[in-house]
Amino acid sequence: MTIAAGTTTTVRRAADAPSLITEDDLPPARHFIDGTFVDPSTGRVIDVVDPCTENVIARIPEGTAEDIDRAVAAAVAAKGQWGRMTPRKRSELLHAIAGRVADNADLLSRLESANTGKPLAVSRDDVDMTVDTFRFMAGAVRATTSIAAGDYAENHLSLILREPLGVIGVVTPWNYPLLMAAWKIAPILAAGNTLVIKPSEQTPLSTLKFAELVEDFLPPGVLNVVNGYGAGAGARLAEHPDVNMIALTGSVNSGRAVARGAADSLKRVHLELGGKAPVVIFEDADLAAAASSLRVAGFWNSGQECGAACRVLVHESVADRFVEQLVGEVRALSVGEPQAGDDVEVGPMVSKAHFDRVTGYLERAPKEGVRVATGGGALDGPGYFVAPTVLVDVPEGAEVAREEIFGPVITVETFSDEEEAVRRANGVPLGLSASVWTENARRSHDIAARLDFGTVWVNSHLVLAGEVPWGGFKGSGYGRDLSLYALDDYSRTKHVMHNHER
Repeated sequence: MTIAAGTTTTVRRAADAPSLITEDDLPPARHFIDGTFVDPSTGRVIDVVDPCTENVIARIPEGTAEDIDRAVAAAVAAKGQWGRMTPRKRSELLHAIAGRVADNADLLSRLESANTGKPLAVSRDDVDMTVDTFRFMAGAVRATTSIAAGDYAENHLSLILREPLGVIGVVTPWNYPLLMAAWKIAPILAAGNTLVIKPSEQTPLSTLKFAELVEDFLPPGVLNVVNGYGAGAGARLAEHPDVNMIALTGSVNSGRAVARGAADSLKRVHLELGGKAPVVIFEDADLAAAASSLRVAGFWNSGQECGAACRVLVHESVADRFVEQLVGEVRALSVGEPQAGDDVEVGPMVSKAHFDRVTGYLERAPKEGVRVATGGGALDGPGYFVAPTVLVDVPEGAEVAREEIFGPVITVETFSDEEEAVRRANGVPLGLSASVWTENARRSHDIAARLDFGTVWVNSHLVLAGEVPWGGFKGSGYGRDLSLYALDDYSRTKHVMHNHER
């Protein structure tokens, strides 16, 4: 592969553009507990930073175990009334929430982009799917199914009831603050549970604004938001004896911490963790279509996406041609601040710490023989921008091919036959998603079945729908978001058997 390397991308700035948000757009900088915004238990605050400029745009309270306890108590008090509400009534309220979010789509999109730095196109897509998630769950809760009542033992009538779990603790990540909150909140409420959610301390603004927007729809205590760090507020939520389940979207290390905290009380755990999605491209694949797809699937949300198409495994006979097309697509990406134009495709890393993590992988990669085909480092100016990058000559087992970088980086490896492709695709500890690219229908079915990942796309990547489940295998966790499977996760079945012998 003879493509010239280098970081030639520049960041499009918006020096003369108006600010994305005003002070009036910000939510109250407090916790939301028992139906209202409340003062925190201490005066400690957390800076919320705009990753495009590195300026502080808000300060939120650092929640404590005391704040979590107060929120859990409110959720416990509310769970009886909410759980007894008819599916129709809960459905109507979820539809109302969806409508309120849709009515405030522009505000929520701007707030999300201001907090995360993501392009407005990504934020708008997040809000659209948030609306769709609430609408789907509003319909699904009125059409749940179970096995038919009947005499499965002689003279004994069996009924299967589906009940709420009670109080759910939720911890959400920084990459999709509003959308990941919706993926949890909508099925949790639909199933009749109450909840306490701790958003990421880095990106809490859209979750707090959501609570402010919908507070008039929900009885006090049904939805509670406590800000804070994972080691403090999050740990208390995981271990709290009155929390019936803890649900987390986040890193593998966060998942381990939550599972440990939940162990003593034997509460249920729902984990949607990281990914290292292989993209297996066979010699008969449409290379142009694959490269075009990866321009989006590899760099959507600046690659800060657990299902990102980040690890290409391409047949050695077409590798040079594919890399040439992929590099062409990646070099055409527009990098910039969200208000620099609707055509901006890639924004900054969310924080200085994450920026250092991503650039650290790029700095270490050459030591293992990896070569930069395009990009390869940080971009000049303020903010946490990293150039969209393609790494080639990646040996099997290299750090960049094994670990989740979670940035705008695609690695390219080659393989010689199907057995090698499957073995190497499965040879990572994470199993969230993958894709297969081939024009051979029989091969596509066979390879998809052999890949150890919760979602496998064929001739596509990173296409989601509310009707189908999302979740992983192995180190990517367990439990399913979206679809009817999420409703199952947030409820329990009870068997009631009546002896009717006469």
